[in-house]
Amino acid sequence: MLSLTTRLKIFLSVLAVILLTGSFILYSKNSTPEGKNEILIKALMQGLNSAHYSPEKVDDSFSKKAFKLYLERLDFNKKFLIESDVAMLRKYETALDDQLKLGSFEFFDISADLIEKRTKESEAYYKEILAKPFDFTKEEVIELDGKKLKFAKDKAELKEAWRKQLKYQTLVRLSDMQQEQEKALAKGDKKDQKTPEQMEAEAREKVKTAYDELYKRLAQVTRDDRRSTFINAVANVYDPHTGYLPPKAKKDFDIEFTGRLEGIGASLQEKDGQIKVMEIVPGSPSYLQGELKPGDAIQKVAQGSADPVLIEGMRIDDAIQLIRGKKGTEVRLTVRKPDGSTRIIPIIRDVIVFEETYAQSAMIDEAKKIGYIKLPGFYADFERNGGRNSGADVKAEVEKLKQAGMQGLILDLRNNGGGSLADAVEMAGLFIDQGPIVQVKTASGKTVVLDDRDAQVQYAGPLVVMVNANSASASEILAAAMQDYKRAVIVGSPTFGKGTVQQFFELDEALPSQFDPYKPFGALKLTIQKFYRINGGTTQLRGVTPDVVLPDAYSYLEFGEKEQDYPLPFDEISPARYKPWTQNKLNIPAIQASSRDRIAKNESFQVIKESGERLKKQVDVTTRSLNMKKYMEEERKGEVANKQMEEAQKKVPVLSVSRMKTDLQAIAGDTAKVARSKDFVKSLQKDVYVEEAVAIIQDDIK
Repeated sequence: MLSLTTRLKIFLSVLAVILLTGSFILYSKNSTPEGKNEILIKALMQGLNSAHYSPEKVDDSFSKKAFKLYLERLDFNKKFLIESDVAMLRKYETALDDQLKLGSFEFFDISADLIEKRTKESEAYYKEILAKPFDFTKEEVIELDGKKLKFAKDKAELKEAWRKQLKYQTLVRLSDMQQEQEKALAKGDKKDQKTPEQMEAEAREKVKTAYDELYKRLAQVTRDDRRSTFINAVANVYDPHTGYLPPKAKKDFDIEFTGRLEGIGASLQEKDGQIKVMEIVPGSPSYLQGELKPGDAIQKVAQGSADPVLIEGMRIDDAIQLIRGKKGTEVRLTVRKPDGSTRIIPIIRDVIVFEETYAQSAMIDEAKKIGYIKLPGFYADFERNGGRNSGADVKAEVEKLKQAGMQGLILDLRNNGGGSLADAVEMAGLFIDQGPIVQVKTASGKTVVLDDRDAQVQYAGPLVVMVNANSASASEILAAAMQDYKRAVIVGSPTFGKGTVQQFFELDEALPSQFDPYKPFGALKLTIQKFYRINGGTTQLRGVTPDVVLPDAYSYLEFGEKEQDYPLPFDEISPARYKPWTQNKLNIPAIQASSRDRIAKNESFQVIKESGERLKKQVDVTTRSLNMKKYMEEERKGEVANKQMEEAQKKVPVLSVSRMKTDLQAIAGDTAKVARSKDFVKSLQKDVYVEEAVAIIQDDIK
């Protein structure tokens, strides 16, 4: 049977014959051949429709979806286009499918001309508006959710929208300046005291400087940059993980594939006109600092104490250049949290601490000896150069804990975004005798079952697997397998719900040599497979629902695969043949009842639950007051809520946690590793979720 890559190459070779017999292509050794963009879009559409897991029918319905996505990305915050512009573009709403089949960029060229014209016109708005003081005593509000905004009826209404936006951004700066001055005065420092008028003028000037820089960058956006946005709007109709990477993005930084930002360690994505955090890299500066979370939208970036640069509307690779930096330097990110609050997060850039990315263990409760293993990711040495694999590492940690007399085990997969599927299968095999772990379905409809074929059970005792909304992919496979076998109690909050597999196809390699004069073309990332549990249900969209669901403030938010545009659906296939675990049967209803009783009496969980409910209300209210007094009151309410969370955390009983003697001996003499080990233990001692996981295992031991 032909591989997917081979089949794609054959399809593109056939396409090559069709294209090269056309009369529109002119070869020239001294210039870029005409028709390259036509070849690009036809090759991409051919690849999408021949190799994607679930090809779309390219018709008027498809056209409407692509149009919607593109319009949102063209002007998400409705600050450039007006109603008549949108009406003009909407004439093409059902024509994109026909243009794509022809290889035409007619609609794109019209939209690009228009947005470039409107962007240039808007430059005059901010300069004029910021030249005069704002009145922050007036009763005004601003809508911050671009999806709820409407396009302005005319340029006068558009200018008014700009005024409110600039007033809000000045208000945020002015509020920060006033708070800093109040703190300085409280300490007796009156040296740099400024009048309200002086601070207002300074805040406006800082906003103006930020927009000056923003418009310099907007002027550098090329037509090819905009074309990539359009192409990805088309590709994302297939599913949110399918996309196109132009040559520059593939060469400079594989953003979509690795998402790794040098300097702080976070995975970012352009979404809804904003640059959002999707994942925190284990062991990175962001991971260790702890405040930056998935779902945060980065608004501004500052180099230390310097004035921040506005990055909303910026290309993601340009934003990366600002966030990158030398080890030891500070970057300050102004982020908008999912609840609408704004926070400045200082992060010291560094290289990723590799020890933090590997499995780590500890023993909790010396009396009953509960083993704990934290697994940040399913890492593997794919090149087989002697590197580490998570499956082997977890096996080694389990053995150490067993030798120390472990009576129960907690495997922590919280914030584990996945990785090596083979390691997930190997890891599941440590806890069962043998049998299927996951089913993988290909685009051709063939289902492959991946089994644990080793009859040996390394650990047969009580087991808890911890997950949360950021547990994805391989984490979900392992948790689902343990749940289906009734081998472990799954504890935490519902997982992310990503049950698909992607593969990269280099278009330059796929297209035959006849196209060399046109290269480079970039790469196509395609969803090619889907994961299914051994019970037949996919982990796609729904993820894994824990047996014991614990209060989590972020579980109240709309987060996960289901919130992406056009995700692949949940479905079911035939279950695999497997036998549930029988050695120590789990009484899930009894475990759930006991947990509910403890949670009801636990003050920390009650505060978390209340915070989540408040967070949900705040997310639903997307307007902000432009009155200084009211704005400050709203900010203080948020601060009070945060302090309540901090106080509740202090009341969490301190767990007895210790590292293995062999681990302590291995790091002895390395002060940095010793310090990180102490931080690891300290974070475990006051973790209310681990406290409940320990209680669940202790009930099982009884």
